[in-house]
Amino acid sequence: MSHPLLSVDELRVTIGGQPVVDGISFDIAQGEILSLVGESGCGKSMTAFSVMGLLPRAARLSGGRVMLDGTELSALTETELQALRGNELAMIFQEPVASLNPLMKIGRQIEESLIVHRGLEGREARRAAIDMLAEVGIPEPEIRAGQYPFELSGGMCQRAMIAMALICRPRLLIADEPTTALDVTIQAQILDLMKKLRDETGTAILLITHDMGVVAEMADRVAVMYAGRVIETAPVDALFARQEHPYTRLLLKTIPRLDGEPKETLPVIEGLVPDIGQWPEGCRFSPRCPLANDACRKAVPPLASRRDIGSTACWHAEQVGAI
Repeated sequence: MSHPLLSVDELRVTIGGQPVVDGISFDIAQGEILSLVGESGCGKSMTAFSVMGLLPRAARLSGGRVMLDGTELSALTETELQALRGNELAMIFQEPVASLNPLMKIGRQIEESLIVHRGLEGREARRAAIDMLAEVGIPEPEIRAGQYPFELSGGMCQRAMIAMALICRPRLLIADEPTTALDVTIQAQILDLMKKLRDETGTAILLITHDMGVVAEMADRVAVMYAGRVIETAPVDALFARQEHPYTRLLLKTIPRLDGEPKETLPVIEGLVPDIGQWPEGCRFSPRCPLANDACRKAVPPLASRRDIGSTACWHAEQVGAI
């Protein structure tokens, strides 16, 4: 990989003294799309908030560094971060209705980034905002620009949030479930728009999603998270061809197959992601893992390089294909 644009090193985040992100590391090169996957509660969104410097009040960055092209984001003041947000780095939030300002018209919210970071004003900013709304598939963008968030559907609010994130063509885009609540036609349009941004400007993308179809279509590399840790990384094609962690293997087996038997019962991963503060000793997936033994329940497997293309944290990586 070329020189990383974003480098996350041993990131640790706690809530009430309990870790929610526990020493994760990854890099994203300019123009690369890294997909972060895993069940809800694994720490994916908290990782994204850490990069943006937008942790909830109860959360604390307790260790590690976040570097953007050599600048340590985790050491910047709030004023310095505000100068970067929306310009150098931007985020598509998972809950757009809650993230949009309910007292400000949609068009004005999109224009704000252009006014602050690009010095545009008046008609020029307004025209650019309307054009961006059209690009993300909002019908009658001139009308929608003059409406408030509560006047739009959830899907339109999602697209307006995407327009806000893309308007300044950021160097790093964090997309947290960017296609939630969108129909398949608009989803394809949004994904194509993100790819176009990457191809034209070299924007790096951290894509957080549960949709493995989106991962297969969009990602260059994949990092799988479980209970606050990264447990497997690999190029996307290699990951789909061969999994070396039982969690990744079972996660992919839950996807419906076109060549499956009619009315076939889909596999499930038994159990739940453990709550914060209740993580087991040893491998955190061991209570749900069909390969787990006493060694797994006692010792934490390190995230070790395998096959020179990725890494996995499992004592039984060679046996995973048999699950």
